[in-house]
Amino acid sequence: MKRRHLLNASAGIVATMLLSGARATPESMRAAVQAFTGGAPVQTGRVKLDIATLVDNGNTVPVVVDVDSPMSAAEHVRRIGLFNEANPQPEVAVFQLGPHNGLARVATRMRLATSQRVLALAQMNDGSWWQAQADVIVTLAACIEG
Repeated sequence: MKRRHLLNASAGIVATMLLSGARATPESMRAAVQAFTGGAPVQTGRVKLDIATLVDNGNTVPVVVDVDSPMSAAEHVRRIGLFNEANPQPEVAVFQLGPHNGLARVATRMRLATSQRVLALAQMNDGSWWQAQADVIVTLAACIEG
C-alpha cells in the first residue's frame, strides 16, 4: 500500500509542475550560478555579452560571448556559462574551452520566455571568475509552458 501512495504522490508532483509551467526565478538563477562557480567570487569585466536589449521574438535570440584572454597555455578560459532568470531552466548552456581554441568566443541562439536578465560567466585557468549581464526586453515571448 505504501508503494501505491508513493507513486500517486510522485505523479501528483509531476502533474503540478507541468501544469504550473515551471520557471526559473532570480533566486534559482543565483543558485545555479553558485553551483556553477562553486561559490567562488565573481568579478565584473573581461566578459562581453552581445545580445539585443530589445527582442521582437523570443523564439530565437542570437547571443555572442567574448572573453578577453590570449588563450595561451599560461592564460586561457576554461568554461563559459550562459544563464537566465525567467526561462523554464536557469542554465542555458555551458561551453568547455582551452588554449587549443585560440579564441575565447562562443555564439549560440536561445529562447527567451519573457523579458529578463541574461548572465554570461567565464572561468579562467587561474580559477578566477568573470561576468557580464544584460537586461533583455522581449515583446513576443517563447518557452511558455502550460
